[in-house]
Amino acid sequence: MKLVRYGAFGAEKPGLLDANGTLRDLSGKVDDIAGKALTAASLAKLKALDPATLPAVPGSPRIGACVGDVRNFIAVGLNFADHAAETGAAIPAEPILFNKAPNCIVGPDDDVIIPKGSVKTDWEVELAIVIGDGGSYIAEKDAMAAIAGFCVCNDVSEREYQIERGGQWAKGKGCPTFGPLGPWMVTTDEIADVQNLGMWLDVDGVRVQNGSTKTMIFGAAYLVHYISQFMQLDPGDVITTGTPPGVGLGFKPPRFLKGGEVVTLGIEGLGTQKQNFVPYKG
Repeated sequence: MKLVRYGAFGAEKPGLLDANGTLRDLSGKVDDIAGKALTAASLAKLKALDPATLPAVPGSPRIGACVGDVRNFIAVGLNFADHAAETGAAIPAEPILFNKAPNCIVGPDDDVIIPKGSVKTDWEVELAIVIGDGGSYIAEKDAMAAIAGFCVCNDVSEREYQIERGGQWAKGKGCPTFGPLGPWMVTTDEIADVQNLGMWLDVDGVRVQNGSTKTMIFGAAYLVHYISQFMQLDPGDVITTGTPPGVGLGFKPPRFLKGGEVVTLGIEGLGTQKQNFVPYKG
């Protein structure tokens, strides 16, 4: 299934895409694509529905973040061997974890706001994991069963805040609008091999990232297992898993977003995003 949230920001409704790409309303079946609606039992009920019996959504509504009410937005740093190489960093012995602020999450095509005073706003196409049943101390062999699905994330980053301002990476990762998710969450049964998906990102129509999840240092199942050793993973938590090479920080000289750029990105089988980057005007 491809699960979608659509409508005005903060008032999104749940939906799904049928086999013909028609958006169908799930409001009569589930309150939101969030929390307990993402458990295996709940997803099984949704999969049993005949999409043709659901109301078609008219027009072309805004597509929101594909997961609502995210309480834990966990990110993994330097998790692609080729990205670590471009930054000159050593391969981590264990996953590097940090948090993105859950309230930075926006829809896949919403504007991204460059923060006040930013000089080093950067892009990162990433595979995101959406937790289903979750739990603590999940064995790696059981980790895929704990996942509800996958989606595209742009892990927008402010490198000066992240690297030069001291302390945790979170400073440069959780600014408002820095977490576009979607356009949809694809359930695990539709992804034959999550560790072999093409990934790409363009800035103003020029390809800057062109990679694959096959170069991830720590795969999706291992990350769920590993993170669950340190915290409880709950339904609807999101883990974004790192980026392939081609980020602005890796250019020589580095290249960053100033405002006015259009960024498009996507992952094989998971859809595409398109964002206008706009300067802060508050």
